[in-house]
Amino acid sequence: MLQAHAQIIFFLILWKEGRSCRFRCITNLQIKKQQQDVMGFLAANKIEFEECDIAANESNRKWMRENIPEESRPTTGNPLPPQIFNETTYCGNYEAFFDAREDNAVYAFLGLTAPPGSKEAEALAKKSQQ
Repeated sequence: MLQAHAQIIFFLILWKEGRSCRFRCITNLQIKKQQQDVMGFLAANKIEFEECDIAANESNRKWMRENIPEESRPTTGNPLPPQIFNETTYCGNYEAFFDAREDNAVYAFLGLTAPPGSKEAEALAKKSQQ
């Protein structure tokens, strides 16, 4: 497992006022809410992360698409943000993040060591005692 100093890379679309939309509005709103959810969790838990805008930077978009494993790609079209990596290791998309959060396993999802006293660390300690 990677240590807490690893760099979480978060691919997203930074929304700018007046920008024309490439996706349906409902999709834009859903993506924006998902991005805010992930960023809010990372910030609240003091997990450092780097935002990589795929709308304004073609190299970010290309890197993201090339580094998502084949089995994690959608059957049609391109993967949409948010997509989460720990440095060059793919962690998952929003649905995988959401599931990990529901299971108190976000640090494991991110490839990080859960901090002492966190629900995740307590669950791991309890599991190892069984």
